[in-house]
This record gives sequence, C-alpha cells and structure tokens, in this order.
Amino acid sequence: MSDDDLTHELARLRNENATLKAQAAKGITMKVSEKGGLSVYGMGRFPVTLYKEQWLTLLDMAADIRAFIAAHDGTLKSKG
Repeated sequence: MSDDDLTHELARLRNENATLKAQAAKGITMKVSEKGGLSVYGMGRFPVTLYKEQWLTLLDMAADIRAFIAAHDGTLKSKG
C-alpha cells in the first residue's frame, strides 16, 4: 500500500471508530435482524425484536401503555 492509501484507510477507520463510539454513547441502538425484523439493543440483556407491523401497532398504543403504567405504578417494578 502506498502512503496515500494508508492515509485514506486511517481516515476511514477513524470515522468508523467515531461512529461506533457515538452509537455506544446513546445506549440504545437499532438494526435490521437476519429475518427482517427491527431489533432494539441496550434495554436489557437481549435485544427486543419485532416485525415492522408489530412495532407500528405498539407505537400506536403508546398512550395506552403510559396510562397503564401510571395506573399500576405501585405494583410495577423499576430496574435499578
């Protein structure tokens, strides 16, 4: 490899490293699973993976889920 190639490779690796560090700092990341589902990492030991329609259904229920949590606040446990 020439010096120019090494310089470009070093710059590419630095950019990739910065991107990975930024994702790790967020704590929660997403990716498409092997079977085409959306996997969310960083909420527990294992990823939460659902298909697109399942995520959309769950997101549509966000207000209901928040109301349920508020109504059952005394019996639900918090992590940490």
